[in-house]
Amino acid sequence: MSFPFILDIALGLVFVYLIFSLLASEIQEILTTILQWRAEHLRKSIEILLGGDADNSEDAKVMQLANQIYANPLIKSMNQEAKGFFPLLPRKIIWSLGSLYRLICQKTSKAKIDTGFGDNKRSGPSYIDSKCFSGSLVDTLKLSAVSHKLTEIRLNKFQDDILNEVRNILVQLQAQIPGNEIPQNFIKEIVQDYEQLKSEYNKIVDDFAKNKSSVDISVKRMRDSFDQYIENFQALIEGEQEFLQKTLRRLKYLRKDTFDDISQAVKLGGLKPTMDEIVQSINYTSAVHQEIISVVKDQDDEIYQTIQGLVNSLPQSVIQNLEIMAKNAKGKAKTTEESLDLLRKEIETNFDQSMERAAGVYKRNAKGVAFLIGCILAVGANADTFYIINRLSKDSVLRETIVTRSVEIAPQTSNVKDVSNIDANQALNGITLPVGWSKNNLQEQMFCKQNDVECNQFQIDGLPVFKIISVIMGWFITGIAIAMGAPFWFDLLGRIVNVRNTGRSPKSVTNDSNDGDSENQ
Repeated sequence: MSFPFILDIALGLVFVYLIFSLLASEIQEILTTILQWRAEHLRKSIEILLGGDADNSEDAKVMQLANQIYANPLIKSMNQEAKGFFPLLPRKIIWSLGSLYRLICQKTSKAKIDTGFGDNKRSGPSYIDSKCFSGSLVDTLKLSAVSHKLTEIRLNKFQDDILNEVRNILVQLQAQIPGNEIPQNFIKEIVQDYEQLKSEYNKIVDDFAKNKSSVDISVKRMRDSFDQYIENFQALIEGEQEFLQKTLRRLKYLRKDTFDDISQAVKLGGLKPTMDEIVQSINYTSAVHQEIISVVKDQDDEIYQTIQGLVNSLPQSVIQNLEIMAKNAKGKAKTTEESLDLLRKEIETNFDQSMERAAGVYKRNAKGVAFLIGCILAVGANADTFYIINRLSKDSVLRETIVTRSVEIAPQTSNVKDVSNIDANQALNGITLPVGWSKNNLQEQMFCKQNDVECNQFQIDGLPVFKIISVIMGWFITGIAIAMGAPFWFDLLGRIVNVRNTGRSPKSVTNDSNDGDSENQ
């Protein structure tokens, strides 16, 4: 048996595998589109990321959070659906089949939660960018709103502490005023100035609550208002009464101690909470959570409902993961905004790492589905590898036809894996592959020949056992080959063609040389 003969058989076998692999790829792509395997696998991967592992991913709270993330406008806008009757008609058929598939999955799930894609969406994106996911998660958890409310609560406490100090100083002053030496108008103006300071502070906190100013600007406004209060108090002092000068010195000391360094005042007051504190606010066991709930007593308050809703709906695994990521971002940020950005980056990093693992799982699952489809095609088309090799080795016409067609569609280089330009129908034009359930094929595959003594000896109830086992093994090998994918066989086809052409080139050169010699003669 010559080397070119072996190459021709190998080329024909690879050609058959390539054709079936193309068919299997089309079938798998159709199933993937109808059942939305990519979108479903992405959603399941997100649930595993949120739950921490595969078991917790089926928790009702995890699935509900995933629904909220998919309902977020950032992800919702990624899934564009066609409009109009005719463009929508095939989509409705696909949605119906996909809904049936998800219904079956829901029946087998531990948590009886709708596994849609948010807001009863019938389809979802097959890919989500890490930045989009982190933004959607942070937006769903309303961490920015919680952070702002926590700052507002502490800013309110900050102003209350200052006003309480001022009131204590004034109470001490009142206790030191002797008899009728101080006019009543003086006391009245002091009280009015204090009420004015209190009103201005309330206005500053209210402006911050309405997002009209930042924390730094609010503290600076409080400082300026306090400076104006001290100037007014100093202008009211008459004479050289020691107790009045002492009160003025106390007010100035309070001003210096509180507002001399704005950044230190903000830090000591906790007016820029860390991301660790913000995440702890949704953990009902934390001191930060109790701090907010003890102040926000109105159960109709939006933030109160938001925090309580998160506490009741978030799985503990999500809170724990967020706390870990928040602690990683805690030491790197100087402001709350930087902490939030760093938390988003931590979420993006975790999402990318999770998606890398999910991609490997999807490839393994896809390979298993491809093998199943390959085995079904092999049995359905009776594509027995051993019989195909036998036919190619005996039928020279079939072998040469397949080899010729293989050379026509083979890539020019061995590393080309683009099979999108192959037309399977055109490639099979004029070729009858040695497959199928025809009578001739079955006769050669399943039944023994009269002169085949060994085959005739091993029969049970007239059935050739070895022949049947051989056919089954041939189907199995074909199924494995189909599962390897069309790009693999397309690449291998090019390699074999290159080796075959290289092996035959000396003969062509010799012929050309002989022809030249003949002409010279």
